Amino acid sequence: MIAELESRLGVPLLDAVAPLVFLLAWIGYARWADGPGRPSLMARMHEYRLAWMRRMLARDNRITDLQVVQVLVQNIAFFASSSIILIGGLAAVLGARDQALAILADLPLAAPSGPRVFDAKVLLLILVFVYAFFKFTWTLRQFNYVAIMIGAAPLPAEAASPAAARLVERAARMATRAADHFNKAMRAYYFGLAGLAWFVHPLLFVCASLWVVLVAWRREFRSTSLKILGPVGEPLDDGSAASASLAPPR
Repeated sequence: MIAELESRLGVPLLDAVAPLVFLLAWIGYARWADGPGRPSLMARMHEYRLAWMRRMLARDNRITDLQVVQVLVQNIAFFASSSIILIGGLAAVLGARDQALAILADLPLAAPSGPRVFDAKVLLLILVFVYAFFKFTWTLRQFNYVAIMIGAAPLPAEAASPAAARLVERAARMATRAADHFNKAMRAYYFGLAGLAWFVHPLLFVCASLWVVLVAWRREFRSTSLKILGPVGEPLDDGSAASASLAPPR
């Protein structure tokens, strides 16, 4: 029965099932982790961004705040450039399929792979890193918007006005949206690394995908960093009450 099914699919059954598990793990975890009401690292950091923007209003000179944004932009630009390099390298691998298959055939425990399956493996990675590239570039644009909002912030004498309160909320939300897209792009990198395991064996690919889910869950919900920052909703060190919801703003 399995042989008949593989004949109809034109590929080994494991190679057909493994990418479905990969996509289910990635999409399923993303929908759960990014859903409302999750006490995640992202939700806690939104509270710190609110505190940052409140402190920013009290400063006459906002150069320090703009430098923080600049550091964030530089780090993201590095990953965006790396995505382009990875996409170009993977496209080159498609043109050197025969040589790549010969190298994979020499790997111990590597499952045999036909040209069609090999192309599917490379194309999957290309799609993953194209997705990451678009997320990184959109993150860059949103942090540029944050810099503009800092420049448009009211003077310290007007910090108690309703307009200043609205700007604090909007700037913090914009910064968190940018960080959320960056988080999704980095998650794509993690799953892209798991996709490399498919070149060795589809079962290893499945195990790597599930392992990435475990690592991402631990970092976002059970990490030491989250413990240091404090639980979501706890008042911050500046004495202000945490007013963020559990879910990062959309």
